[in-house]
Amino acid sequence: MKYLLAYSIPFFGLLGIYFQGIWSYTVVIYVFVLIPILELFLPIDASNYSENEVESRLKNKLYNSLLYLNIPIVYGCLYFTFNLVKSKELTYFELIGIILSLGIILGSNGINVAHELGHRKLLFERLLGKLLLIPSHYTHFFIEHNHGHHLHVSTPEDPSTAKYNQNLYSFWVQSVTGTYVKAWQIQKKINSSEKISFFSLRNDMLWFTIIQICYLLLVFNLFGLKVLLVAVFSGITGFLLLETINYIEHYGLQRKILPSGRFERVTEKHSWNSNHVLGRIILYELTRHSDHHFKSSKEYQILEHHEESPQLPYGYPASMVLSFIPPLWFALMNNKIPKQ
Repeated sequence: MKYLLAYSIPFFGLLGIYFQGIWSYTVVIYVFVLIPILELFLPIDASNYSENEVESRLKNKLYNSLLYLNIPIVYGCLYFTFNLVKSKELTYFELIGIILSLGIILGSNGINVAHELGHRKLLFERLLGKLLLIPSHYTHFFIEHNHGHHLHVSTPEDPSTAKYNQNLYSFWVQSVTGTYVKAWQIQKKINSSEKISFFSLRNDMLWFTIIQICYLLLVFNLFGLKVLLVAVFSGITGFLLLETINYIEHYGLQRKILPSGRFERVTEKHSWNSNHVLGRIILYELTRHSDHHFKSSKEYQILEHHEESPQLPYGYPASMVLSFIPPLWFALMNNKIPKQ
């Protein structure tokens, strides 16, 4: 039941949106101030599960239900926020706080959960994952992440891997543009290999584009221009938070080139790991990212710690804050990157 804490982000987000004023920034302070401070004092849990525990966790469907519940939560937050923005006179200070709050919800309970569901085998779960990507304008993530990032991670071919001494803001441009272009390239290869017409129902990128446009048109028609701008910028906030996490997850890590000219296979050494307990719970174990890339089919509740994985000195929320200040990030991380 500890994963119920993941709902604390939409709870504090909605609390701030409801009360407005300085309260609009409640979840911003919660995520980027309170949690990093708490993780400095809370213990780090690097323990793994026994075989019996793994079997029990995989059989327990509650872990899946906790993910599914994020669909009504995310869309409920959207509807509540859009109605409030439409009906109230808000200052620019409040609007910025509301956009940031909604964006954090879309990043944590939207894209992050979509990432987990996007790796599942059941079509139903993958569809839920796609549904959660729409408000962040990032449906192409489904294709690029599964068919691109996991194949090319920690190589120059992966736009979602941050290079040594690359700052976060340069990475945002590289990753946001690079993953979108690569998603179309991957879709083109799929269309060619499976002999799919560009206008086929199976051309995901075409339909993702249409769905994204329809979503924004629907928001505009139902709520007006002001709410449309909130929807656009909160979605951008959501995907920039995702890309910030991508930045810290693989910063400076590289796979070796083998004598054959190919890159070595992906191992638990090619992602930064964190066992800080709050980040683990709130992000559904995303912080055990090394094991996720080592075995991408593993469900979040059984991800493991590997001693050989590079370890972040701080949890994900604190690492994100540090990455916003490149000199601090470089001073902290550059000497921790494993030697090839």
